[in-house]
Amino acid sequence: MERLSGLDAGLLYSESPAVPLHVCAIVELDTSTVPGGYSFERFRDALAARMAALPELRAKLADNQLNLDHPVWVEDTALDLTRHLKRVRLPAPGGRRELADLSSHIAAVPLDRSKPLWEMWVIDGLDADSGDLALMIKVHHSAVDGVSAANLLNQLCDPEPDATAPDRIDGPGSASPWGIAADGLLRFLTRPLQLARVIPETTSTVVKSVSRAVTIKAMAAPFSAPSTPFNAELTSERTIGLTQLDLGDVKTVKNRYGVKVNDVVMALCAGALRGFLRDRGQLPDSPLIAVVPSSVHDKSDRAGRNQISGMFCNLHTDLSDPGARLRAIAESNSHAKEHSSALGPTLLVDAAEVFSRGAFGWLISLLSRLPVRRTAIHNVILSNVAGPPITLYTCGAEVKALYPLGPIFHSSGLNITVLSQGDKMNVGIISCPQLAGDLWDLADRFRTELTALLRC
Repeated sequence: MERLSGLDAGLLYSESPAVPLHVCAIVELDTSTVPGGYSFERFRDALAARMAALPELRAKLADNQLNLDHPVWVEDTALDLTRHLKRVRLPAPGGRRELADLSSHIAAVPLDRSKPLWEMWVIDGLDADSGDLALMIKVHHSAVDGVSAANLLNQLCDPEPDATAPDRIDGPGSASPWGIAADGLLRFLTRPLQLARVIPETTSTVVKSVSRAVTIKAMAAPFSAPSTPFNAELTSERTIGLTQLDLGDVKTVKNRYGVKVNDVVMALCAGALRGFLRDRGQLPDSPLIAVVPSSVHDKSDRAGRNQISGMFCNLHTDLSDPGARLRAIAESNSHAKEHSSALGPTLLVDAAEVFSRGAFGWLISLLSRLPVRRTAIHNVILSNVAGPPITLYTCGAEVKALYPLGPIFHSSGLNITVLSQGDKMNVGIISCPQLAGDLWDLADRFRTELTALLRC
C-alpha cells in the first residue's frame, strides 16, 4: 500500500472551507487541430483512453477508525469518469475575464474525498468566433506537488495531435481495512525513531542559519515581511488573474543582465506588485518577501507525493528602478539558494514525518488560535516551473496557454505561479477578492514590467 507521507497528510488535514488545498491549471485549447473534428464525446473518450497512464487520477483515499497513522492511497477499481469530467459554457463574450470569473468559482470549491481527488471542467464558449475551449483541472495538493503536477499535465499532452494513448502505469494497488490498521499501528510505534533523526538535523539547521545571518549571507528571514492587504484572513471566495508573456523576451532580459530566468520572473513579480500596491497607497516602505517553493524530487529518497523545500526571497520592492531591482534580486537570490542548500533539501519532508495524525490535529487547532495566523510570515507565494519547450496537444487540440494556480492560506493570500511552455510564459495569479479585489490590474502589469526591462 502507498501511505501518505507526513507532508501529504498535513496538506489533507489542514484543509478547510476557506482554504481548499488543491492545485489547478487553466488550459486554453485550439480545437481546429483535432483529427476528425472536436466533440465533447470524442474528448471524453480520448481522456478515458489515457486514464491507464495516470495513476494519480485513479487513486483514492482509504482510511478507518482503527488506523493510527495517516490514510493510504488505493486504486479506485470502479472509477467513473462522469463523476470527474464536467461541462459548462461561458457567458458571452467568452473572453479571459469571463473565463477567470468562472474558474474562480470552480477553484473555491473543495474536492469530494469519497472519490479520486481531481476534477476536470470542459469550458465551451471561449472566443466564440474561433470555437476554442478551455479546461479547468483541479488535483488535491496531497496527491501532487508543483513538479509532479507539471508531469501529470505532460501525461495529458502529446507532441503530436494524433498521438496514440501512452502505456499503462501501475497504481498504488489495494489494501484491506485490517491491513491499513496493522501497518498504521507499526508506523505509530516507530515514530520516535523519526524524531530521533530529525532533532539533530533541526539543531544543525538553526546553527547554520545563525552563522549565515551573522555574515549577511542568509536568505530573507520569515516574519520579517511588512504587512500588506494579502496578509489577512481568507474567505471561501477566490479571484483569478491571467497573463501570457513571450519567453523569448524574458530570455533577452536574462542575457542582457547576465542573470537567470528565475531572477527575471521574480523581478517581473516584484515590479508588478510594487505598482499594484503603490497606486492603491498600500506599498510598504520595506521590501516585500516571497516564499519560493522548490522541488527536491531529484535529491530525496523519501516516500510521499510532495517532495518540496523552499526559501524566503527579498523582492526589493523598495527600489524604483527596474534594472537595479533585477540586479538586487539576482544577488539576494544567490545567497538564498546557498542558504537553502546548506539547510538540507529534505528537512521539511523529514520534519513533517514527526507528526502523527493526532499531533497534526492539535497543531492545526493551536495555530488557528494564535496571533501568528494574522502575522505576515511572507507576502506572496511565488513559483516558477519550467515546462516543455515544444508545442503540445491534448486529445488532439493544440495547447495555446497553460496557466497554473497554486493554493493560498490565511495570512498568505496571494499566489503567483509561472509556467513556461513552448515559446510562451504563462502567469496564473490567485487570491481572495476581499483582500485583492480585481487582479487584472496586477496581471497586466507583468507585460508593462517586461517592456520596462527590455528598454533599460
